[in-house]
Amino acid sequence: MDTSPTEHAGSNTATYVEPGEFKRDTNYITTRITADGRDGYPVEPQRYRLIAARACPWANRTLIVRRLLGLEQVISLGLCGPTHDKRSWTFDLDPGEVDPVLGIHFLRDAYLARDPEYPRGITVPAVVDVPTGQVATNDYPQITLDFSTEWTQFHRPGAPQLYPEPLRAEIDQVNRRVYTEVNNGVYRCGFAGSQDAYDAAYDRLFTALDWLSERLSEQRFLVGDTITEADVRLFTTLVRFDPVYHGHFKCNRNKLTELPVLWAYARDLFQTPGFGDTVDFTQIKRHYYVVHSDINPTGIVPKGPELSGWLTPHGREALGGKPFGDGTPPPPPLPAERVPAADRV
Repeated sequence: MDTSPTEHAGSNTATYVEPGEFKRDTNYITTRITADGRDGYPVEPQRYRLIAARACPWANRTLIVRRLLGLEQVISLGLCGPTHDKRSWTFDLDPGEVDPVLGIHFLRDAYLARDPEYPRGITVPAVVDVPTGQVATNDYPQITLDFSTEWTQFHRPGAPQLYPEPLRAEIDQVNRRVYTEVNNGVYRCGFAGSQDAYDAAYDRLFTALDWLSERLSEQRFLVGDTITEADVRLFTTLVRFDPVYHGHFKCNRNKLTELPVLWAYARDLFQTPGFGDTVDFTQIKRHYYVVHSDINPTGIVPKGPELSGWLTPHGREALGGKPFGDGTPPPPPLPAERVPAADRV
């Protein structure tokens, strides 16, 4: 899953907690798929395959943005299962445990096709160039921005502006704080190797959540009057907070359901087409509680929490704003990409 090197390279017996403060490796394959093809990967329909895992918050971003922009018919989707060993994420959800387009069981094969000496973790999301079988990029922050800015000719009618130029500076500023303090902050709590490192990470996380609560108390979305990239990035952490981060990662000052503003904001997004319909709570819990065996050595996956509250009224409409601005919601997910009924709210 996620982008820490130990996370991606791990197995059920791997070690995720290291001495002191958790440090995330943020070095990725940074070639980009662009309209002008300047890195050798031009935008081209049906050429690329997005490889994701519903368990992973970083990959969940790409699933949401692809849905919102209507790129499902243009960029195909391969889904890895929620658990993996030290070698790689695997396609164990597919018949024969082989991706039907790439013909591989281990995602690492696409990384090694790009670089036989690839030295880093095998991460999702990754975008694979189907003709060569090589990973084109796994630079997850840039992938979603490029979906918004480089693939515009293939956006659906009514697609939202997730990274509008007039708001980019503010979106980038908010994203930086959300990433360091919240998206990565929960991992700094969960993978802390000392009490001091954990205490510092915990305080930073909840300081940021309090700031977000204050910001969102008077505006419906993080930046501007519509959904943007900033909301996508925060949502994928919030939706995992009570099922995983509160207990498993010891982020336990409050549950999300005990933070009224953020709980209402998260429900607003969850009930918006393109967000909640990408979330598989069963896979989310199975990944964290099974794979992080040094944190949860029994491998027991908790039955809770109760999830029906995600569908209760949120009241955020009173703050104004329109999720899609002058655009429209995406159509329902493709039948083959729907989360099984047993795994959603």
